[in-house]
Amino acid sequence: MRSNYVDLHCHLDLYPDFVSAVQDAERAGVYTLTVTTTPKAWPRNREVTEKTHYVRAALGLHPQLVGERADEIPLWDQYLPEARYIGEVGIDAGPRYYRSLDIQKEVFQHVLQKCAINRNKILSVHSVRSAKVVLDLIEHHLPPTAGMVVLHWFTGSVAEAHRAIDLGCYFSVNSEMMLNEKGRRIIATMPDDRILTETDGPFTKVNERAARPSDIGRTVEAIAGLRKSSIEEVELDIARNFKTLLEIRSIDGN
Repeated sequence: MRSNYVDLHCHLDLYPDFVSAVQDAERAGVYTLTVTTTPKAWPRNREVTEKTHYVRAALGLHPQLVGERADEIPLWDQYLPEARYIGEVGIDAGPRYYRSLDIQKEVFQHVLQKCAINRNKILSVHSVRSAKVVLDLIEHHLPPTAGMVVLHWFTGSVAEAHRAIDLGCYFSVNSEMMLNEKGRRIIATMPDDRILTETDGPFTKVNERAARPSDIGRTVEAIAGLRKSSIEEVELDIARNFKTLLEIRSIDGN
């Protein structure tokens, strides 16, 4: 495994053995962002990853859980100064979660506003059936000079992808996005300098098992095939984009 591979959205604490999952990513040399679904998970994630070279933890409050966990936002606020990365956050307007849409919007707006104040966070953002409202909130509450957004598993329209690009957003792409024509069309519109990779494991599969960060090469190969580029070109683009993202984050010494 090449050490410039990136898995910018993975739920390592949802694998059967969290510590082993982190160790596997570390051994594979994949720069991995392990996102959390509630702020209560943050202390343990930070503890397990704080001495690793390749794995970092993100502070999250998953939109699918906001309806029952919105009262945890003060805890999220408490941990925010300690967190370099934020995720999973965002909005899910799918049928199962539509009833909590209003509170999801409130929480996501709060997250963006707090990140803008704290500055230079990198956010992994969920936007299922909600790309327009997510982009509206980003535009109004988190300018690119204050923080950077990576849209995880983006399923909006081509026009919405172009708008996201204009707002300075990046995209993290997984192999399952390339299983349908819409996903391939969206990925084809992403500029070379805005694309990153993810697994979203354990919610994606490789040969009937949960995808792991060490599987990220499959996604790189799929992107190369879709774009008719060499694997080496895609690897360089992703490594360069990841480096740029981290450099943007470090503005103002944060």
